[in-house]
Amino acid sequence: MEKIIYALWRKEGESREAFNSRLREDVAPALLKEDNVLALRLNLQDEHVVRAEPLRQHGTDPQMDAAVQMWVNVAHDAFRKPIDDTLAAASSRIAAWSVLSSSVIPNTLHPSRVGERTYGWSQFCFIKRPEKFTPEQWRYNWQVLHTPVAIDTQSNFEYVQNFIIRPLIEGPHPYAAIVEECFPTDAMDNSHVFFDAIGDDAKLEQNAQAMADSCARFVEMPGGIDVLLTSQYDFRKLA
Repeated sequence: MEKIIYALWRKEGESREAFNSRLREDVAPALLKEDNVLALRLNLQDEHVVRAEPLRQHGTDPQMDAAVQMWVNVAHDAFRKPIDDTLAAASSRIAAWSVLSSSVIPNTLHPSRVGERTYGWSQFCFIKRPEKFTPEQWRYNWQVLHTPVAIDTQSNFEYVQNFIIRPLIEGPHPYAAIVEECFPTDAMDNSHVFFDAIGDDAKLEQNAQAMADSCARFVEMPGGIDVLLTSQYDFRKLA
């Protein structure tokens, strides 16, 4: 079994609402008909996450509009072609990566329901590796040093690290990792909620600074990361 993450760009002149609707109503059902597709999740930038817009970060332009996460039996080109064709027909451009996925914080607080929007919102991040770090040093800074900080300083109730193994369809940058973190709804525009410091200004300052310092060890700013604000929709879960 393999996991693939796709990035999708909408067609020129198409509204985000129309793009999201087609992905949910047409593309997802078509993908689920493929025998190779074991599980499917869409991350869409829809009306539910407009409040989080100030948290967006740009590392590429134009930025991707949606992400598709998929678990398949095999990701070889020939086996993946029907999936690629379906996504390409719905988009102006697609990119795809084979990833090794680690569920650091499984979502046990607000489990998703098939076909419905998951509670809260998902911060979906495409991360580049700064050239000053070797791949192993970068991975150590991210997974060993940063992981406990991300757990301790935020209100995230789901945290998935996707380490990129190889590109399947070349994207705009040689990303090293893709991260998904789910937060409570009010974390979109309330820093005290985001940094798990409700009613505590000192804790907010401490957690925000710890997070900034930790991110500086593996993300180069500006431009080293694309942060999308998304709604998460599970269409099929792994058994």
